[in-house]
Amino acid sequence: MANIDNGMTTHSHQSWLGTIQIITAAICWGTLGIFSTYLNQIGFSGWQVTILRIVTAAFIILAMLPTLWPHLIKLQPKQWLGLAMQSLIGVLGMSVCYFFAVSYVGAGPAVALLYTAPVFSLLFSKFLLSESITRKSVLLALMAVFGVGLTMLGEQAKVNWGILLGLSAGMCYSLYGVLGKRAMHYAHPAPLVFFTSIIISAGVLLLLPETYNTYEQLLDLPLMTWGYVLGLSLLGTVVPFGLYMKALEKLPATRASVFTIFEPLTAIALAMLLLHQSLSWIQYLGVALILLAALLNAVLNGTATRVPRWLKQRQRA
Repeated sequence: MANIDNGMTTHSHQSWLGTIQIITAAICWGTLGIFSTYLNQIGFSGWQVTILRIVTAAFIILAMLPTLWPHLIKLQPKQWLGLAMQSLIGVLGMSVCYFFAVSYVGAGPAVALLYTAPVFSLLFSKFLLSESITRKSVLLALMAVFGVGLTMLGEQAKVNWGILLGLSAGMCYSLYGVLGKRAMHYAHPAPLVFFTSIIISAGVLLLLPETYNTYEQLLDLPLMTWGYVLGLSLLGTVVPFGLYMKALEKLPATRASVFTIFEPLTAIALAMLLLHQSLSWIQYLGVALILLAALLNAVLNGTATRVPRWLKQRQRA
């Protein structure tokens, strides 16, 4: 009996530790919009912010290469192709769209639009994976769409490129998971998925002259600017994913996804406190509907389906 009690106590402790880790990761992800806004104000475009985030993060995680090398050399060409699509669409594409959206509509609305990803996941899963669409999923999708409509109202959120880019970011983010499910037929280690997602996109960016021009521009700026870049790549990318991976060792993926709701809440709160970006009450209602749809999608789908082990290796670049 004592052994059972000890086992339950240990499990409870691990569960609480995993919860703290996932909430901390979500809060870290929520800082992305703040760092990107500061870099926009200094003179970097959304494209340049994407370069600084992904390439700097790639140099940081090169320390993982010796550990992951045995797994990398075993990958088949088809698996490399699947991982490359994940990286270029789900990481590079999402980052470009998201950071441009931040520059157009602000950090709060941009992260809310990013959370329309479950809506796109329904469509892509239907056509790419032949998965059925339930009435419950349709209702949640309509709730999110209605919320997007409300965020477009008001003086600061007219229908413009920012709205379209925010929706595109959500679409790219949803494709990250769908393409991964289609491409990977067995469980890849979570560090391998993270490593290839960043490294492949960084490799493509290093082929572009704009990447070197961006870092040349950075060299002429004050040390504080380097702090923003480090925050973007380390605090907003590498650290939260590391915490998320550790949390998945202690929590089911579906439960972990519920706590990522702290990401948009953090982004909106920081935008109000640090950037003084306020929304109208009807826009806050729209944001709330989008976040509620994402939360219900995680909770209800978590109780209805058993998530495959490899799908737990979810990543936020």
